[in-house]
Order: sequence, then C-alpha cells, then structure tokens
Amino acid sequence: MNFLAHIYLSHNDDEITIGNFIADSIRGKKYKNYPPEIQRGILLHRHIDTFTDAHPTVRQSTKRLHKNYSHYSGVIVDILYDHFLAKNWKNYSDVPLETYVDDFYNLLEDNYDLLPLNVQRLLPHMIQDNWLLSYASIEGITKVLEGMNRRTQNRSKMNLAVVELQEFYTEFEAEFTSFFDELIEFSKQKLKEL
Repeated sequence: MNFLAHIYLSHNDDEITIGNFIADSIRGKKYKNYPPEIQRGILLHRHIDTFTDAHPTVRQSTKRLHKNYSHYSGVIVDILYDHFLAKNWKNYSDVPLETYVDDFYNLLEDNYDLLPLNVQRLLPHMIQDNWLLSYASIEGITKVLEGMNRRTQNRSKMNLAVVELQEFYTEFEAEFTSFFDELIEFSKQKLKEL
C-alpha cells in the first residue's frame, strides 16, 4: 500500500501513524532506536506490506500491469489503490479527506525531529503539492506516477500506467474495494498482536 493507506491503517494513533509512515526509511533492526509505539507502527507497516504483496486480489491487479511495467507493477498498484481510497474516502472515514490530510501534515511537522532525514527532505514537497489530497483525482495520480518515473530515470515508464488505470478503472476499483476491507481487519488484528 502507499502513503494514504498506511496512514489510515494506523487507526488514528499518532505514534503508530508516524511509525507506519516512516517505515520504508527504517532498515532492519534500526526500528528499535525509536519509542515503543513508533516501533509498533514500523512493524505494522511491514506486516501490511507482506499481507498485501501475497494477496491474490492484489496479484490480480499487478498481473494486469506486469507486461508493460515488470517489477514496478506492485508499486503502481499501491499508488492506484491510494487513488481509490482517496476517491472513496467518505466510505472509510467521517472526517473529510482535506481535514484528515491537514491533521497528518501537522502531526509530522510537530514531530519533525523524529523523522528520518530523507522523510524530512520529502515533507515540504509533500505538503506543498498536497500529495495525499491529490490522490483523489486522475490528474493527481498522473503527477505522482510522473514523479515516480523521474525517480527511476524514466526506466519504469510508470507515468504511462494512467492508460491502464483508465482502461481497467472498474476492475481496479472493485479489486481495491474487496481487498481493502480485508486489509482493514488484518491491520486491526495485527496491531493488537504487536
């Protein structure tokens, strides 16, 4: 899953949210350098990724992209799924997406010193371009995919995946909806276990 889903799956716990958000920047056992609740968020993130990567519905989505995007297919699906979460936000939260996102940005700014250096560098761009809110539109997802393509020096061609998103929009959305309900329950249970 991508940023918005990981934040949402932290179930409104600030420290879990921070850990879940920064987890990709924390390698191996370095998570133990963080306070206990942030550690739980990092571990939750890892469990969510493992569950997601192995899930048959997600694999169905990635298979649709594999011919054109190879090993980048999973990254693309993560981004597309965040689009469907943002687009259908009212189905998942009573808090408007704009308010939810602003609260999250404030949380990160209030805890700036806890963030890894690369996340500190990323944060101003994320806020300025309001990435999380932009996920709700095709235009916003297009910009995200263009940015990801630039990060791969144009090797991934991820920017072109908007074509498949539009062509198979109904299929991707149905797969996201079916999968995300399971993922919500999985993340709640896993958080209790951690």
